[in-house]
Amino acid sequence: MPATRIRLQTGADTTLAQGIAAVQREMKLPGAFPPEVEAAAAQAAAQPRLPALDRTDVPLVTIDPPGSMDLDQAMHLERQGGGYRVYYAIADVAAFVASGDAVDAEAHRRGETLYGADSRILLHPQSLSEGAASLLPEQLRPALLWTIDLDAGGEIAAIDVRRARVRSRARLDYAGVQQQLDAGTADPLWSLLREVGELRQRREQARGGISLALPEQEISVADGQWRLEYRVNRPVEDWNAQISLLTGMAAAQLMVKGKVGLLRTLPPPDPAAIARLKLTAQVLGIAWPAAQSYPDFIRALDPSKDAHVAMLTACTTVLRGAGYVAFDGALPAQPLQSALAAEYAHATAPLRRLVDRYVGEVCVALCANQPVPDWARAALPALPELMAEADRRAHQYERQVIDLVEAVLLAPRVGETFQGAIVEANGAEHGRGNGNGNGAAAHSGVVMLRDPAIEARVGSAAPLPLGQEVTVRLAAADPLRRLVRFELVG
Repeated sequence: MPATRIRLQTGADTTLAQGIAAVQREMKLPGAFPPEVEAAAAQAAAQPRLPALDRTDVPLVTIDPPGSMDLDQAMHLERQGGGYRVYYAIADVAAFVASGDAVDAEAHRRGETLYGADSRILLHPQSLSEGAASLLPEQLRPALLWTIDLDAGGEIAAIDVRRARVRSRARLDYAGVQQQLDAGTADPLWSLLREVGELRQRREQARGGISLALPEQEISVADGQWRLEYRVNRPVEDWNAQISLLTGMAAAQLMVKGKVGLLRTLPPPDPAAIARLKLTAQVLGIAWPAAQSYPDFIRALDPSKDAHVAMLTACTTVLRGAGYVAFDGALPAQPLQSALAAEYAHATAPLRRLVDRYVGEVCVALCANQPVPDWARAALPALPELMAEADRRAHQYERQVIDLVEAVLLAPRVGETFQGAIVEANGAEHGRGNGNGNGAAAHSGVVMLRDPAIEARVGSAAPLPLGQEVTVRLAAADPLRRLVRFELVG
């Protein structure tokens, strides 16, 4: 199932690094960029196409995890009459990359940056993604500058996006800004971000939408003992995420009105997925009133509690089926991103995701009442399949890394028993045997463990008792094969 991103803390040994390298080899993932791509990127970095419009007067800043260098977005907010004005500058990759050039062709092969623990496989060479195209502080940069006006209730009142020269004033991190907010010493910008972020959260709730912000898993090693800890999102991270979501919704509005573009869609959740979530909540001892909708249930979870973290992770199953849909003329039959209860597009991370460059290009043209450039329009039909393959590869890579991490963490506990409950039962798998060599039909499913609070595969010679409390034994945990296997006891 989908899982939270894992970050490897300094001090961990080399076991995970070696395992991740093996995953990359097995999946035949791209490594270093070809020399011709690096050379083309270096040349482009030295000769950016700077737009005529100068908006270096806007006091933009970036806020990201500590040490981030691939800075896609810079932000400024101000009051506008009785409402608000949001400036959101997005790195302009097209100012460096031309359709069909070596960097563009390689980006189409990769699709998106891949993450696994602290490993990254970049979409663009570092000279661009962490250098000339990144919105680093005190650097003149080409950008797509979004200007979004909101009314007093946080609803979109006006949208504009155009190419501009910008300069970020500072590179900030979430922990530092949150600490200043808590101490009452933060710049007024961050109080305004809180105001706008909370307004947008209320708008989301009124629509019936939900932003599923999972805690980040951090692995550390101390005295030879592996520890898996959860870091809960700081409030400023959630408010900042609302600005990115706002921009994606603004992009979708422009494209739907212009009847050309590329949306990020998600069908309504399968009732069976909701039923499974309710069973998982029961297993974890979390009350889910019959009249409570799943967005309201998710919103009520407390990510500081281990059981609620497991529940949040399980809730990602309702997000399955997300994809992209291109259109030119007729609108898509199903244009919504159902979790957000709105039309939405990926528009704010072009350094890390290919599709965002095209969405930005379409929106700039629509705002200028100009035709979408031929190179961008011609690429739209192929992008959904290309990005679907990139997403599949990213999810597979993440899953392989998660399997590796779980195997490393559980390896010292082979033979131990754990308490949990069966939350999925798939029936018998005829002809495969039950792992004991007797050829009997095996039943497989998923067990939700209480401690550690994870989901894992479980097998049994007998039918698995869906929803019932069970005891399982850890039969195998092999980091080399990234294998974790439990067996039903009794």
